[in-house]
Amino acid sequence: MTQQQEWFKEWFDTKYYHILYQDRNDDEAQLFMQNLLSFLQLKQSSKILDLPCGRGRHAVFLNSLGFNVIGADLSENSIKHASQFTNDTLHFEVHDMRNKFLTKFNAIFNLFTSFGYFDDDKTNIKVLHNLKGGLKKDGVLVIDFMNVNYVKQHFVKKESITKNGIEFIITRSVTDQFIIKDIRFIADGKKHHFTERVKYLPMHTLKVYLKKANLKLKHTFGEYSLSDFDSENSSRLILILE
Repeated sequence: MTQQQEWFKEWFDTKYYHILYQDRNDDEAQLFMQNLLSFLQLKQSSKILDLPCGRGRHAVFLNSLGFNVIGADLSENSIKHASQFTNDTLHFEVHDMRNKFLTKFNAIFNLFTSFGYFDDDKTNIKVLHNLKGGLKKDGVLVIDFMNVNYVKQHFVKKESITKNGIEFIITRSVTDQFIIKDIRFIADGKKHHFTERVKYLPMHTLKVYLKKANLKLKHTFGEYSLSDFDSENSSRLILILE
């Protein structure tokens, strides 16, 4: 594994990542969860894995609705933060998606483009195998990915975003292999440079991945409202899998 392929390990564990993305829309996220749960009709006794869970905002919300939830993430700092919300039916742990699960779940949620982090197809497919292996019989996997066709048409090449007095200079590029976000800023007296790098995965490629991981595609949605997927106009690609 090259350092380039491990971009997520360093970037997601910094305080700057959370500063840049601090204004993510919690109302939209909760509405998505409610729409999803209404569609899936999970029983109240269901055990859900939120992977990766970040600082736990979705895991906490799912738990508030009465579900037994485990939030897992590679970032030790994120899990340390999320652990303050722990209770009898909500737990957090450090976990790498490249490793198998010891526990089985009724549902696994992989949300907000948390897939395709690895350069090689083999490792991305291994992640899917692990997700499949973590499901109980009749369990469901939800992968919320970006619609790469839409991203390619609408991405902003360069912009400046200021958060907490830090000016983040962001440049984006799209190739036939990757969607890349380059992030540069000065903070705490130092120059910083991070790169987000996600595999360019159109629907036909994802279907190959899913077949190799023995996952069955049951439904496809294109927005958090769970509207139908349109390959050109939908901003998201939400996969419901078994």
